[in-house]
Amino acid sequence: MLLALVWALQSYGVWLQMRHYSDVFKGITQKFTDGYVGTGAFHGRFLKKGAIAIVVIAPDLTVRRILTMSGRSVFAKFVRHEEFEGMTLDRLRAEPALFGPDAPGLTAAITQAVAQIDRTRSGDEPPLRESLVATSPQT
Repeated sequence: MLLALVWALQSYGVWLQMRHYSDVFKGITQKFTDGYVGTGAFHGRFLKKGAIAIVVIAPDLTVRRILTMSGRSVFAKFVRHEEFEGMTLDRLRAEPALFGPDAPGLTAAITQAVAQIDRTRSGDEPPLRESLVATSPQT
């Protein structure tokens, strides 16, 4: 019985976190209709924190927005990092460890987001916002 209760609470927490991610992502893609959006995730195991990064790049290939979520709890929220806005995509690609050596999960998530942007720019992958529009229900 206790196990079922804990499982139900965890499932509810995961649902809340996924809803938060979806709301933030939709807000980003509605606010920035040009440029590129990339996402990356690092799945923490045991003592390592999980991390998610959303990177928004302007058409001139500068960082418009970097949002990160990191932690072990389903109550983690996205944090905007204004100090990196205006950085070039090339610099971000060359130096993804923005948060230092103590945050390898964030570095991995940002690296994945930049790689996704690079694939989108080269035409190997459709833009995220097009994928979102193609899969959203018609109203």
